[in-house]
Amino acid sequence: MKTKSNKTMELAAIEVLQQTGVDVLEAALVAKRALEAGRGRVKRAMACIAAGEEELRRCEKTVTFARAVEEALEARRDRRARTLCDFRCITRRFMKRCKGLANRRVRSISAEECRDYIREAFATPRQRNKARLILSGVFSTACKRGWCAENPVHKVEPERIEEKRISILNKEEIGRLMHTAETFEGGACLAATAIMLYAGVRPNEVERLRWSDVRIDDGVICIAPRHSKTGGARHVTIFPPLARILQRIQRPESERICPPNWRRLRALLHREAGFDTWQPDVLRHTFATHHLATFRNYAELQLEMGHRSADLLRTRYIAMEGVYHREDSLLVC
Repeated sequence: MKTKSNKTMELAAIEVLQQTGVDVLEAALVAKRALEAGRGRVKRAMACIAAGEEELRRCEKTVTFARAVEEALEARRDRRARTLCDFRCITRRFMKRCKGLANRRVRSISAEECRDYIREAFATPRQRNKARLILSGVFSTACKRGWCAENPVHKVEPERIEEKRISILNKEEIGRLMHTAETFEGGACLAATAIMLYAGVRPNEVERLRWSDVRIDDGVICIAPRHSKTGGARHVTIFPPLARILQRIQRPESERICPPNWRRLRALLHREAGFDTWQPDVLRHTFATHHLATFRNYAELQLEMGHRSADLLRTRYIAMEGVYHREDSLLVC
């Protein structure tokens, strides 16, 4: 039988629960759950509630995807201009083509949704893999700021790309290109074109080079980490045909190798030389094929090309058709 004191405490408890504005039974169930988590001890139950409040505040701390993109760009402000341009273009495309993404809270975006966004915004496996890396960068910054618990893009598998070999220029095409470069715009494009053909330097790396990086007496072109695609420094060999060209047109060390409006002039040069279509890396692939035909050394070629391994050389770069003998090589002529 309940005493008067017990009844008074029960009424007081009900009054307290009613003050919460929640149904008394529901409030009692919450209190019961807290006590169970605290193993029947009030002090421990209160500690569980406090920890839960802190975790809830942390989970609720987040921003929109558009805000996360802004923060990710700010965190990368010291990167190359081309890198930042790619980052902006790809994130803008995500927000333009994926309805509602810009205003989504990053903490609520799942891995499955990231996979769908990538497929919705980009068409080819190569585009999707690049977009995946940049999307991962956005979420990586968000994780560091405490705006999401994990990077959902880590659970999105990259798409498999079947590498296809790129054809190379034949002897007649090489001669036609270099002859045109000698005269086109007063030879303004000759040095850059020769460096890509005879040294295998990437087009974007050539754009960043100055004549101070070309050390003809030492027989090397110095690719600094800030100029390299992969971020690693390397020395590229100046073979005799390239040395002869560079010695004729060497400029002051402070000047860039590429002329102003290089990309437009380069496209015009290709058309002037009779190329209706142009594969972006055809000169680099031509160099790689001739280098292997001449020296038969994958390790040396890997260093010249700036690859982390020789796998890509074997699967995509080497097209030996038409280059059978050392005498055919453009590196020893």
